[in-house]
Amino acid sequence: MIIISKLTGIRTFSIMIVMILVSCQSSISQSINLERIAIDSDSEEFGYYFFSSPKGRKPVGTLVLLPGFGQGPESVIMDTDFDELATEQGLALLIYSGRMRMSADPVFIQHFEQVLDHAISEHSLDPENFILGGFSNGGRIALRYTELCHEDPKKHPILPRAVFMADSPIDMFLSWQLSEEILQGNLSEIAANEARWVKNIYEEYYGGTPSTSPEVFENLSPFSIDPVSAPHEIHLKNVAVRAYHDIDVSWRIVNRNQTPKYDNYIGTAELINRLRMMGNSEAEFIQTFQTGYRSDGRRHPHSWSIIDEKECLDWILTLLTKDADQ
Repeated sequence: MIIISKLTGIRTFSIMIVMILVSCQSSISQSINLERIAIDSDSEEFGYYFFSSPKGRKPVGTLVLLPGFGQGPESVIMDTDFDELATEQGLALLIYSGRMRMSADPVFIQHFEQVLDHAISEHSLDPENFILGGFSNGGRIALRYTELCHEDPKKHPILPRAVFMADSPIDMFLSWQLSEEILQGNLSEIAANEARWVKNIYEEYYGGTPSTSPEVFENLSPFSIDPVSAPHEIHLKNVAVRAYHDIDVSWRIVNRNQTPKYDNYIGTAELINRLRMMGNSEAEFIQTFQTGYRSDGRRHPHSWSIIDEKECLDWILTLLTKDADQ
């Protein structure tokens, strides 16, 4: 059993995890209706997911959440209140992790779709009532996977109705270009170390970087400000899309010696604008200010907390209710 204790201040969580291996299907504490479901004992990283469903009734839809790069699904439980609120609103909740994958690449898709197939079969979920959301790189994965599903629905087990991202770097070409600038200028050691780390990951998993292997990253990147590089947004024309950002220019200047040029919202603002110009009235840019805090209380615009979970769930239910009425 996994026991997760949440003590909330304003949005500060004190977390204690005690893990006792009792079976391949563990449950999360009595107050949180989540099961840890193992489906592949040979895959320690990708072979399990967390799931909850409303008691005594069929869910109106399924919310899938993906954490940031390298984080396990447990981090979503620790950093958000979605696990407590989703089933109260009649939604099933599925939490999964892309681990060290940088996008919805073939490795991620293979494991993720094994999870989706299992969840749909075991819990009788409607494949067309899925909503995907993610933090940081998890949002990038959610967005790219949503595009792939709508590009060729017959190849994938679900057809997401909506997707949302919490401060996600969706333009891999732009992000890498800025990372190269950071490495050259070395104005922020934190940012420079992250850029070196990303470079190593790119080269290990994908054989190069967006600069050296653009053809590889054209398929990986959900979006590109340069419309020639990754024109995948056309597949989101009929999908509800939200991009959440805590826009705090002062924080970035003080803590990173950087201007807004380096913020993730530059790419998502362009995406939302293009979608709206295509006629997608369900594409929204959600701007917040000083809402980002890590679970230990540290101020950081790049955090799950920039999403108001209750309002986000209301948005999801409005979409699903509208579809049911049509």
